[in-house]
Amino acid sequence: MVKESTNQPNKEQDIETHPEKNDSYKKRAEERYDMRRRESSLIKKIVFSIIFIGVLLLLVLGVVGYNYVTGALVPLDESSEEIKEVEIPMGTSTKGIAEILEEESIVKDATVFNYYMKIQNAPEFQAGFYQLSASMELDEIIETLEVGGTPTPLSDDYKILVKEGATAEEIAEEFAAKSDYTVEEFLKVMDDEAFVAELMEEFPHLLTDAVKKEGIRHRLEGYLFPATYDYLSHYTPEDMIRTMVQKTDEVLRQYRGMIENSELDLHSLLTIASLVEKEGVTYEDRQMIAGVFYNRLANDMPLQSDISIIYALEEHLEYVTIADTEVDSPYNLYLHRGLGPGPFNNPSEDAIKATLTPAETDYFYFLADLETGEVYFSETFEEHLELQDQYVEDPNEG
Repeated sequence: MVKESTNQPNKEQDIETHPEKNDSYKKRAEERYDMRRRESSLIKKIVFSIIFIGVLLLLVLGVVGYNYVTGALVPLDESSEEIKEVEIPMGTSTKGIAEILEEESIVKDATVFNYYMKIQNAPEFQAGFYQLSASMELDEIIETLEVGGTPTPLSDDYKILVKEGATAEEIAEEFAAKSDYTVEEFLKVMDDEAFVAELMEEFPHLLTDAVKKEGIRHRLEGYLFPATYDYLSHYTPEDMIRTMVQKTDEVLRQYRGMIENSELDLHSLLTIASLVEKEGVTYEDRQMIAGVFYNRLANDMPLQSDISIIYALEEHLEYVTIADTEVDSPYNLYLHRGLGPGPFNNPSEDAIKATLTPAETDYFYFLADLETGEVYFSETFEEHLELQDQYVEDPNEG
């Protein structure tokens, strides 16, 4: 038997036997080597490019960062002459102070200023109101903070002005303009039953069940004393309203004996005073007007005050027309006798005092010349019409 050989010719033998294969093999080897060399070169170029770009970016960022920090260490606006009053609330951290100053445009960057204060070993600053400017050096700002601010604001930006005779809506608008609260939020608090109940317990001589009368528009209308109040950023509508009511209580405390001896309760007194506030200007005129109102009430006559119509319509009117006097409202004192649900605004001390000390006369009518401010009084309706023809322009004519 013949045994077949299992030995296969190896690659070297094959190459020796077939020289054309040898050339092909060498060619493929060279191609692979050349490919690996090109790949290696490309990788090196990519790595170098990445490193180069990274270093370049670091340099650019370094320059930009240096310029930014350098710019943040100088006054934000050297030419600025504006002085801003800045509030630093109680318990504010150094970082928080820096953020407030950035928000108020006193410094360029809160983070830079914060680190600068730490480098300067700046102490803990006190709460208060500070007069600062964007033209100040950082060291000057720190020195000002070290000295300490005032406990109450100096500028009008932090003051709530309640004008004499202002309505609840007007006061709410003033508060909303200086705070983060809306007019609606302020009025909602003013009429909140639970909050009003708290104030009634706190000021029992001032607030009575009269503020709960049916048809009353705003429960605390008439009880927010006209004055200028300091406003702090953490104040809520409750805080401001309580402060205003407290001021009214303090002012009326000196008149408590006179009020108790008068024929009217405090709520009615404030209601008349709110009309007197708007109908007259001088103290003497207001006393005379108060006397007219008392005479009309004593004779069961409607007060017929234009102020009541303006309040009922919730509009600012220069003239009140006959059509206006027909508005369906409990505050319309042309249609309804008495005083209505309550005050029509928040009267001043002068108007309240004039209402407490009315002039005793026989007058039942009065009118004012809007051009001169002169007030004319009369005993009869006929005299009143004559004065009206003489001094008051009829808005229905022309």
